Amino acid sequence: MTASDCRASATRASFGSIVSLLASSLVFAALFVIATPGARALEVGDRAPEFALPALDGKSTVSLSQYRGKVVYLDFWASWCAPCLKAVPEIEAMRKELGNAGFAVVAVNLDQTPKKALRFLEKHPVGYASASDPKGRLPKQYGVDTMPTSFIIDGEGVIRHVHRGFQRGDGAKLRAEIRKLLGGR
Repeated sequence: MTASDCRASATRASFGSIVSLLASSLVFAALFVIATPGARALEVGDRAPEFALPALDGKSTVSLSQYRGKVVYLDFWASWCAPCLKAVPEIEAMRKELGNAGFAVVAVNLDQTPKKALRFLEKHPVGYASASDPKGRLPKQYGVDTMPTSFIIDGEGVIRHVHRGFQRGDGAKLRAEIRKLLGGR
């Protein structure tokens, strides 16, 4: 075997090692993403993760378990989110309309400064609890990638509908989903 044959053989072996290392790295990365909690968006049929966060006003705690047994509309929102401005009055109307039928709204605000969210709610008052999560831990756990994102959760804590974004006409569709879970009430 000549020196040039040895170099070619070594180059092929090095290239093969690099390809093998890259393939192993990709497999490891894929397994890490799959195994990391909150790495994937929650879907219909998944159990909604429990949480307890400070209320926006800082005077109490908002937790999902407070609403066990009710159909819950869990809404992730922020004051800087334009579609949220459209969604808030619709969500409040749903709460007023269906609140006595076993339905509740729980909001999670993602503003880094809760004062901005409080100013937003002064202009657009609501009668439902809004938690504060400025570090965004809960949206990661739920896999939120669009603002606003909402989850309709049944009385057993199972996600029955996921809604991303908000536009005209969405309120009627969401009411229909909620009414189905409330047994047509």
